[in-house]
Amino acid sequence: MIIDDFIINAFLAGLAVVVISGPLGSFMVWRRMAYFGDTLSHSALLGVSLGFVASINFDLSILLICLAVATLIYLLQKDNHLGSDTVLGILAHSALALGIIVLSFVNNNSFKIENYLFGDILAVSTADLWSMWLVSLIALVVLIKIWKPLLSLSVHKELAQVEGVNVGLNSFLYLVMIASLIAVAMKIVGALLITALMIIPAATARQFAKTPEQMAVIAVLFGIVALLMGIVASYSWDSPLGPSIVISAASLFVITSFIHSVKRV
Repeated sequence: MIIDDFIINAFLAGLAVVVISGPLGSFMVWRRMAYFGDTLSHSALLGVSLGFVASINFDLSILLICLAVATLIYLLQKDNHLGSDTVLGILAHSALALGIIVLSFVNNNSFKIENYLFGDILAVSTADLWSMWLVSLIALVVLIKIWKPLLSLSVHKELAQVEGVNVGLNSFLYLVMIASLIAVAMKIVGALLITALMIIPAATARQFAKTPEQMAVIAVLFGIVALLMGIVASYSWDSPLGPSIVISAASLFVITSFIHSVKRV
């Protein structure tokens, strides 16, 4: 059986995303930070539109905008007068609205915004694969380095601060890693679905894991299974790859939740 090159590219690119999205998604589930991911993914659309208007590399513009929004989230959260949900709501919808306004002035039939909303595996080049793996491996090294401090502040922020954990720095680094992941994952899953790829495998893994480390590893494994299922479904039925991966992950969550509930009964 001959495997097409684009399928190999899809798997390698998806694997680069899954390797880091599993551990990051685990923290997102523990800290109930799904809205953070949505905010940064919505801001990625603004990065796409500004990159197109300014005629610069899309990956660079997306990364810069996501990093800028992550920094803004970090700074605004220090203001005790604003709740996290309020700050995220303002930034998410403002960035999305501004991105749509900028795109409304674009008159180019070759530009398809849906490729960035839902992903487009045909747009992934060899250079993209290298950049994805580079960003993912750097983020993974940083995450391993700050794993214990992040875990401490996820369990009890005030106690972690008393124990000498630099809460501000570690929280900021975590936001930067999410921003970097979104920037490299848009071509695979798309801006609207990347948060789901982080949360669903982690939520599935939570049912089986006994330690935080186990949950991160199992989340990666479920992510890989969802990736393979999504690629097979996309190839067989000519469905969009990004949504196919997310639906596969959701199916695994539903099936494992049912099995887990039956065992408990």
